[in-house]
Amino acid sequence: MDARLLDILVCPICKANLEYRKVEAELVCKPCRLAFPVRDGIPIMLQDEARPLAADEI
Repeated sequence: MDARLLDILVCPICKANLEYRKVEAELVCKPCRLAFPVRDGIPIMLQDEARPLAADEI
């Protein structure tokens, strides 16, 4: 994932910074406890597509 893109992307819900997890191919919002998928290098920033994080994943 492009570092410049990561610098400007924020959570669509709370506007917090996101953490990219390369192995899982996800962008994680810790305050919302959501993980947004990255498919073919494209972040899917829809709340309906996000999965809730378990307590041990944060």
